[in-house]
Amino acid sequence: MGAQWKQKGREASANAKGRAFTKLAKEIMVAAKSGADPGMNARLRMAVDAAKKASMPKDTLERAIKKGAGLLDEPVQYESVTYEGFAPHQVPVIVECLTDNRNRTSANVRVLFRKGQLGASGSVSWDFDRVGQVEASPPAGGADADEAAIESGAQDLEAGDDGATRFFTEPGDLDVVGKALSDRGWNVSSAALVWKARNPVTLDDAQRGEVEAFLQALDDDDDVQNLYVGLG
Repeated sequence: MGAQWKQKGREASANAKGRAFTKLAKEIMVAAKSGADPGMNARLRMAVDAAKKASMPKDTLERAIKKGAGLLDEPVQYESVTYEGFAPHQVPVIVECLTDNRNRTSANVRVLFRKGQLGASGSVSWDFDRVGQVEASPPAGGADADEAAIESGAQDLEAGDDGATRFFTEPGDLDVVGKALSDRGWNVSSAALVWKARNPVTLDDAQRGEVEAFLQALDDDDDVQNLYVGLG
């Protein structure tokens, strides 16, 4: 959990799945501002891949691309806003938001951080590294993750969920490493720039439960796009 926090079992709830689609669509719209062709726009290609893996309906996906690229009559203006602070027990948290109303988002985040501590810019991010993260599962016949990391140009790796591996890259190498892994038969489930904690905090089960509840409340906010947590 030293990188991106993901709510476990999110797909089990229809309402939660709707929130996931909303966040994916916003990412697609922002990415499409730089071009509507995924083949020429790496950020859009990764956002579209994530939406497809989440089973987003095709018409919803295509509308998000067109809306973001300005091809529809409804203009959309989302801006990225990042907040830093601490969850309970001084666990560092970076919160990335996409919003069409900065004042609303700021007010909501301040309320959500009442059980933690909202900090100034730079108060937490100094203890994180900005890296590319590719999460992938090995091919059917199996494969050595260390060898795949070396051959694809990844800088580091760690065990992921359900037998997957997280490969970490230099920010500018994210797309290249993801393609290299795919070419070697790995099933890439996600590829994104993330904040990776340098010194994750270790907690007991009760403390971790408090932090998880805090993070879930943040994640439930429609403007919160990504959460990065220094939790071991």
